[in-house]
Amino acid sequence: MLYLRENLSFNEAKMIVESDDKDGKSLHMSGICIQGGIRNANQRVYPVNEIGKAVKTLNDQIQNGYSVLGEVDHPDDLKINLDRVSHMITNMWMDGPNGYGKLKILPTPMGQLIRTMLESGVKLGVSSRGSGNVKEDGSGEVSDFEIITVDMVAQPSAPGAYPTPIYEHLMNSRGGLSALRIAQEVKGDPKAQKYLKESLLAIIGKLQ
Repeated sequence: MLYLRENLSFNEAKMIVESDDKDGKSLHMSGICIQGGIRNANQRVYPVNEIGKAVKTLNDQIQNGYSVLGEVDHPDDLKINLDRVSHMITNMWMDGPNGYGKLKILPTPMGQLIRTMLESGVKLGVSSRGSGNVKEDGSGEVSDFEIITVDMVAQPSAPGAYPTPIYEHLMNSRGGLSALRIAQEVKGDPKAQKYLKESLLAIIGKLQ
């Protein structure tokens, strides 16, 4: 079984960002999480029936009370790192050949980072993380596919060109470490929330 991850930009995923309640505290993203039946940028093809089975399995887990958590950018394995969690997948379904998902942004430090970026107009993409087998006959067809989660990724500037993970940008930028520390204390503190937002906007400005 291979470690498989597939990136989709904000526009490719047809992402919709919305708030589900009147006070705006609950922020969600929904859209395509993985495409089926086409050759993607990694030269892999996910048959629609493979996508359908994987989506159903993951959604069954969600409906049975299992929390499917996602991170900011990808780790190098299938493990979920709680300190990097930014969102939770609340639903997955098939629409045509593609697997769709709804992601709830969580009030974690990384979730606060994602919320600030989205509210500031940053277009973030998504990336499925899973495992499966790939035929070696040149077709690139994937079998025995299993979705582990869907992560949040930066918008690629060009096909195949993905920037350094957001977390590393923060840690290597002036004020980045301070912003992350403050993110851990923003809940219930309007002044800290304001400073966090200003710090992150300044860092985002340097990345553009």
